[in-house]
Amino acid sequence: MDQRKLGNTGPTVSAIGLGCMGMSDMYGPADRAESQATIHAALEAGVDLLDTGDFYGMGHNEMLIGEALEGVSRNRYRLSVKFGALRGPDGGWLGYDARPQAVKTAAAYSLRRLRTDHIDIYRPSRLDPAVPIEDTIGAIAELVKAGYVRHIGLSEVGAETIRRAAAVHPIVDLQIEYSLISRGIEREILDTCRELGIAITAYGVLSRGLLGGHMRAVSGATDFRAHAPRFQGENLAKNLAITEALRAVAAARGLTPAQAAIAWVAAQGRDIVPLVGARRRERLAEALGALDAPLTPEDLAALEQAAPAEAVAGDRYPAPQMAMLDSER
Repeated sequence: MDQRKLGNTGPTVSAIGLGCMGMSDMYGPADRAESQATIHAALEAGVDLLDTGDFYGMGHNEMLIGEALEGVSRNRYRLSVKFGALRGPDGGWLGYDARPQAVKTAAAYSLRRLRTDHIDIYRPSRLDPAVPIEDTIGAIAELVKAGYVRHIGLSEVGAETIRRAAAVHPIVDLQIEYSLISRGIEREILDTCRELGIAITAYGVLSRGLLGGHMRAVSGATDFRAHAPRFQGENLAKNLAITEALRAVAAARGLTPAQAAIAWVAAQGRDIVPLVGARRRERLAEALGALDAPLTPEDLAALEQAAPAEAVAGDRYPAPQMAMLDSER
């Protein structure tokens, strides 16, 4: 497994990471046994970066991972954990809380659910508009000093916030959506991260399944994509047409659409680590095939022409959630 370093001060991790959210939440029902088998398959393949959030399934995802990793040597994996998103008993979103005392409370619960004594990379899931980023990062820095956290990351924040956070404590990576059809970080954020020696852990590399080549419709009411603009009505039809164009270009290179999309993200720099949200071993195996697909400049240009960012229809989140994205301002 190829390795990539997270920023100037972070750990070296596998060139692809496993995003575990879908094993508990957001995309409809998931199979617990198959989810844990997928985690084990990832570890066997050399994937050592596991990404989760304490609000994924409201703790379920962390407990699932903790159970799956029982008995596995702690030096075989890195845990990347997001915190701060608030949810009600009905699963609805209530906002964010990144106050210092909330940071430490959230970490304590995550450590218990994950059955570990430390979190490798800890990050606020979004910028809390009521709390200066300096206060949030300062609280995580205290957890680093105490040994509960190894490194600090960020998620979905803009260039100014990144600079302010990095002035408090070294930041190893920014987790943010990045794909062929979600390229907003190229305007300013990516350059800022590279200037400061901060890596990118890219989620949504398949644009929530749009670029994977397997999707035809959302799976039901429990699938959050049913409420996302890109997956509604005419938008979905237009976006799936992009995938079909991508399929043709990928097939000419012996790749599936998913492999081509992942390989494109991985080719944007060795400071970028794609996160794949595989919930089943077959999808994981397909994603790992992207690492065996070196793309030439001509290949990259052909993929960008087939799936141009400006052709995508609809925002990546509903309007209220888009308004909470510091990265989109």
